[in-house]
Amino acid sequence: MNSKQNHRWDRLTMGVCYYPEHWPENLWAEDLDRMLDTGISVIRIAEFAWNKIEPEEGRFEFGFFDRFLDLCEEKKMKVIFGTPTATPPAWLTEKYPEVLNGTKDGVLYRHGGRRHYNYNSPVYQEFCARIVEKEAEHYGKHPAIVGWQIDNELNCETCEFYSEADSAAFRVFLKEKYGTLERLNDAWGTIFWNQTYTDWEEIYVPRTVLNNGINPHQHLDYFRFLSDSTISFCGMQAEIIRKYKKPEDYITTNGIFWNVDNHRMEKDCLDVYTFDSYPSFAFGLDRDPRTADDLNDRKWTMRLNEVRSVCPHFGIMEQQSGANGWTTRMEGPAPRPGQLTLWAMQSVAQGADYISFFRWRTCTVGTEIYWHGILDYDNRDNRKLAEVQDFYRKLKRIDAVCGAENVAAFALIKDYDNEWDTEVDTWHRRVAEQSEKEIFIASELYHTPYDIVYLQEDSQVCDLSLYPAVIYPHPTIMDEKMARLLKEYVEQGGILVIGCRSGYKDRNGKCVMLPQPGLLQEITGSDVRDFTFVSPAEEAVWASGGGKKIEMPLFNDILEPLEGAEILAVYENSYYAEKAAVTENKLGKGKALHFGSTFSRNNLSWLFEYLGIKEPFAYLIDAPETLEVVLREKDGKQYLFVLNFQPEEVSFVLKKEMRLLYTGETLQGEQALPAYGTAVYEAL
Repeated sequence: MNSKQNHRWDRLTMGVCYYPEHWPENLWAEDLDRMLDTGISVIRIAEFAWNKIEPEEGRFEFGFFDRFLDLCEEKKMKVIFGTPTATPPAWLTEKYPEVLNGTKDGVLYRHGGRRHYNYNSPVYQEFCARIVEKEAEHYGKHPAIVGWQIDNELNCETCEFYSEADSAAFRVFLKEKYGTLERLNDAWGTIFWNQTYTDWEEIYVPRTVLNNGINPHQHLDYFRFLSDSTISFCGMQAEIIRKYKKPEDYITTNGIFWNVDNHRMEKDCLDVYTFDSYPSFAFGLDRDPRTADDLNDRKWTMRLNEVRSVCPHFGIMEQQSGANGWTTRMEGPAPRPGQLTLWAMQSVAQGADYISFFRWRTCTVGTEIYWHGILDYDNRDNRKLAEVQDFYRKLKRIDAVCGAENVAAFALIKDYDNEWDTEVDTWHRRVAEQSEKEIFIASELYHTPYDIVYLQEDSQVCDLSLYPAVIYPHPTIMDEKMARLLKEYVEQGGILVIGCRSGYKDRNGKCVMLPQPGLLQEITGSDVRDFTFVSPAEEAVWASGGGKKIEMPLFNDILEPLEGAEILAVYENSYYAEKAAVTENKLGKGKALHFGSTFSRNNLSWLFEYLGIKEPFAYLIDAPETLEVVLREKDGKQYLFVLNFQPEEVSFVLKKEMRLLYTGETLQGEQALPAYGTAVYEAL
C-alpha cells in the first residue's frame, strides 16, 4: 500500500498560523474576530511555546493557553495544538548540553536558534515525553482543539545528527541489523582502505575525513538510521497524544524534509500529512529567476506531488502569504498581486483540502521579523488581507473539489534507498537530479501530469497497475523483490521505462558483478556493454530513431539488445555512434524500455509521444506551455484547474462547455487568464 490517511477534510477549509504568546492578550479577541470575518476557521498554535507551559524544570503552568483556548471556544475558532519540542528552553539545554545536536566536527549548536537538539538523547526524549504528556493530558479534551501537530518541520534546518548520543544509538541500530561485526564489516566493505572494525565502540556516526571520503556503505546505513530516529521521535509523541486526544481529533506534522521515510512516518505515526509551501523562494535575491530553467515558483508543484504520494488528500500548514526572510538570510520580494491566490490554488490543485496561511501578522521581534504574514506590523487592513478574503470566496465556490482525485498520465517510481544513495554517491546524484528535474518540467510543459509512487516493503503490483506507464529513472540500487514487482507489472500489461545507471548496486550500495542493468536485465532485455559521462570536451550526444532526433545528455549507457529485444534508437555521434541508445523488450502483455541516458524535456517529448501518454487532457483544453493544467475527478465529475504563473495575460481554448466555478458562468472557446490568474472549471 503506497499511502494511508486516517483523517480527511470533508470540505475545503482555510486556516492561519497564530502565536498568542507574541501579542498582548487584549489583542486576542480582535484578532480572532478579524480572522473569522476573513473566512479563517482554524488556527495552528503553540509549536514554539515550551516556556509558556514549563517555565522552569518540573514546574508546569497551563493558565496562558487555558485562557486562549477558552476564548477560541467562545468565538467558535478551531485549533491545531503544536507540541513545543522544536525549541527546547534555555534551562534545559544549559543544564543538559547532551541534548544538543552538533556539527560533524563535534561543535554543538547552542541555544538561540531552533531545531538544535538531537532525537537520540535519552535526556531529551524524557523531557519531550513529559512536556507532551502534560500538554496532552491537560488540553486533550478541550472542545476548541481539532488536531495536534508534532514538533515543527522535522529534519528542517538540519537533517544530519552528530552528537555522542547519536553515535551510541547508531551502534544499537547496527547491532540489531547485523548482529555481528563480521557481518557489518562484510556489508560495509571495510577491507577497503583498512577500515575493519574489531569493537562496536570503534563505530561512530560519520566524522570528518579527508576530502569527505566517507565509506559509502556506512553512509547509506547512517541515512537509514536518521530516518528511524526521526520516526521514533515522532512516534513517541504520537503515542502519548493518542492516550488523551478526542477520538475525532487528528495528529499531523508539517513539511516534507530530508533523510526520513515520510511514507512510513505517515503510516506509523500520523493521521494526515501537512506541508509548508513557500513558492516565493524562487524569487529570492540569491538567484536570478529571469535566467532560471526550473520554472521558478511553478516548480513547487513537484514538491506537492511528493506530498500527495505520502497522503493523497493532504493539508498545507504554512502557505505563503507575504515575503519570506530571516534577519540573517533568505531575502525576497513580496508576492505580487494575485500570487498569493495563485500559490494557494496551486496547492489545492495538487490535492490540498486544507490551506493555512503563515502567518496572521508579521512578528515584530526575533529572527523572522521579515517572514511576513497576512497583516504587517502596523496591523492595518491591506491588499494581502483583501486577497485572502477573495481566495476564501473562491475556495467556497469550488468546495465540490474537496476529496477529488488527481488524474495522472504516468507514475514516477522512487524508493528511499535510492534517494539516500544520491546523498552518498555523487555519480548517482548527478544523473538523478537532472532527470527528476527534467521529468517534472516536461510534465508541466507538455501537460502530462504524473503521480509519484514509492516502492516500499508493502508495495504491491496494484500500486503500479493504476498507470499505463511508469518511469523509474535511475534505480541504481535493486533487489530481487523490487525486480519481481516490476516484472509482474510489465507482464500484466504495463510499460516500464528505466534510464541509465540502473541496477548495478545491491541493498548495501555495493556494486554487483552482473552485466548491467543487473537484476532488471530479464525485464529490459538489454545489456550495457560500455558506459560513460558525456565528455564536456565533446559535442552534445544525440540519438535518432523513427525519424526523430533524441537528446542523450549527461551520461550514456551503450546498449546491446538481447534476443527478442529491439532497438528503438541509435547514437548518432561520439565513439559509440551507431550503437543502441534505446531498446524495447516485450514481456507478457507489456514491455520495458531501457533509455540509455538521463531524461530531458527534449527527449521526454519524444518518449511521451511514443508511449501514447502525451497531453491526456487535450480533448478538454488547448493550453500553451506557460499554463499549468491539472485535472481532478470525483463522483463522475471533472474539475479542471488552469493556473497562470506568468506576469502577463495568457490565452487558451476550452474545447467543450465548462462551468467556471468562481462565477457559475458557462464558457467555451478562447479564454484568457490575467497575470497570475487562476480558474477552476467543471466539465459539462
